[in-house]
Amino acid sequence: MDGLNNSVVSEFVLLGLSSSWETKVFLMLIFSSIYLGIILGNLFIFFLVIFDSHLHSPMYFLLANLSLIDVGLSSTTVPKMIRDLLNGYKIISFQSCMTQICFIHIMGGVEMVLLIAMAFDRYTAICKPLHYLNIMNPKICASFVIAGWVTGVIHAMSQFAFIINLPFCGPNEVDSFYCDCPRIIKLACTDGDKFEFIIAANMTMGTFFLLILSYIFILVTVWKRSSGDLSKAFVTLSAHITVVVLFFTPCMFLYVWPFPTSSIDKYLFIVDFAITPVLNPAIYTLQSKDKKVAIKRLGKQGHYVKFC
Repeated sequence: MDGLNNSVVSEFVLLGLSSSWETKVFLMLIFSSIYLGIILGNLFIFFLVIFDSHLHSPMYFLLANLSLIDVGLSSTTVPKMIRDLLNGYKIISFQSCMTQICFIHIMGGVEMVLLIAMAFDRYTAICKPLHYLNIMNPKICASFVIAGWVTGVIHAMSQFAFIINLPFCGPNEVDSFYCDCPRIIKLACTDGDKFEFIIAANMTMGTFFLLILSYIFILVTVWKRSSGDLSKAFVTLSAHITVVVLFFTPCMFLYVWPFPTSSIDKYLFIVDFAITPVLNPAIYTLQSKDKKVAIKRLGKQGHYVKFC
């Protein structure tokens, strides 16, 4: 990788979240608990969908894949952030930094496509209920997942190809707890302003507006068909809209203002890497009657096995 980039910088220093020892210990305990919740919660949803035949439907297939991606996205940053909280000197090699950027954008790209697929699934369920199973057939669902991975890889490689060719010859301190494009580009020994449009045109913006348009279309369609009663549509979409807002708000902040003067973006991105993944299982479970029933059914089976 060094052969591709004639940088003098061989490593970056991550400034992290805090300089206070007491705060670092507190944050380490909090994020360790959150990460454990992410792993247990999302894997529980993933295996529940796999092993409960009542949940073998397009919506839950996509949800299981989303849970798996949430685990992957969190794992790109949170474990190192927890480890670095107790380290006095937080460094990451140039190669590891580029690798982290690639994995973040692969997972992020897959999640964006899955959110689009889930929006399409809800549109089909609300607006074309009689044709739902024909439209959202297993082949289409698998195609969404494959498209997500292809999109994520292409998106990540385009970011990587751009950054790897930038010259890094001076400062190497990153005011964050992870590597990502805007912060790293800011350290390049070149005029970063001319690259702003590349980051601002990131797929994040297009995906977010596509999702917003899909919700508007669904609500308008339901409103026309139900004489203005949108309550059922809002109930059906509430969990998905909540997840979309949680996921895209930090992305919008970072990529609309690519080189912020404030360090607030690193705290906002904790929402993407830690808060949203740990909340997703709870959000979708509380909204889904089928999943509540599946959990109760699993509990009864465990109770039966225990006393047999």
